[in-house]
Order: sequence, then C-alpha cells, then structure tokens
Amino acid sequence: MSEQDHFRFSRSFLPARGAEKSTAHGNVANTLLLFSVMVLLIGCQTARPLPPANLKEPGWTISEGQAVWHTRRGKKEVAGEFLLATRSDGRVFVQFSKNPFPLVIAQSTPSSWSVEIPTQKKKYSGHGQPPARLIWLYLPGVLAGKPPPKGWSWQTRENKGWRLENHGTGQSIEGFLIDESAAPAR
Repeated sequence: MSEQDHFRFSRSFLPARGAEKSTAHGNVANTLLLFSVMVLLIGCQTARPLPPANLKEPGWTISEGQAVWHTRRGKKEVAGEFLLATRSDGRVFVQFSKNPFPLVIAQSTPSSWSVEIPTQKKKYSGHGQPPARLIWLYLPGVLAGKPPPKGWSWQTRENKGWRLENHGTGQSIEGFLIDESAAPAR
C-alpha cells in the first residue's frame, strides 16, 4: 500500500469539514428528543391503584343496598349487596359483593380512579373521569341526583327501587337502598 493510498484510506474515517457543528447539533436534538419522550411517558403513565379506603375515618357517608347486576347482554345476572361511601372532598368508595366474595371494589377521587375485580384478578386505574362502562363509580352520584354518564339511562321504580341501564351494551344495575333516608330524590 502506497503512502498516498494510506492517506486516502485514513481520510475516509475522518469527519468532514463542518461535521463538528453537525454532531453538536445532533447531540442537542437527540437530548431534546429523549427528554420529550421521557416527559410524555411520565405524564401519560397509568395511575397507580388508590390505597384502600379507611371507612372508619370521620367524614364518610355510608349507604347499603341490594342490587342485580347484568354485566352485558346475554350474560347471567348477579345478585348481591353493595356498599356506597362518599366524602365531601369528592372521594367515592363502592363495593359490590356476593357474600362472602367482593365482586367489584371501586374508588375514585376528583383526579383519579381505581377498580378491582378480585374474582378475575383484574385491576384498572386512571386519571380524570372513569370510563362510563365502570358504572359502579357513577352510582353514588346518580343516586344523589346527578345525571348518568352518556349512553346510560336512569329510572325510578316502585318501592324505592331504581334501574341504571346502558341499552347499547345491555349492562344494567337494578336495586334499592336499605337505608330509606338515602333513597334517590328523582
């Protein structure tokens, strides 16, 4: 190999003129891109499940009732008992059980929500308003006179009963409160 060939070979591995600036700008751009991706991942992460609610703390208003829950059209209904607990700070706790098994444990705060279905070993959580399909989290508000979420209808029944139904999916909850003073005001 001649000295001239060696020189050409060596030069091919050297950065071109002005490449130092390009590399520096590339590093800044890569750093900004990495930072942006990290911010998005942190900001969009799924909320962690809420800690267990302590219903012995002062400030909880607790109601109990019985209900029949149709999870969706064509599925068998489940009859059971429910416990609703609300606080003036916006926290909500709901448990639907078929004694001795809790079927749904749900709670929400003004900024997040969490639902556990122990019999299926499933947990869901998120920020903001819960999806309308998680109707157990909306039940305390609907019983207090708030409108149901979009796609859901509310009916009062005789003997202080009520029905909350999604005609599109067939999911419904029909029940009554045991504490008559907390009956729906509709």
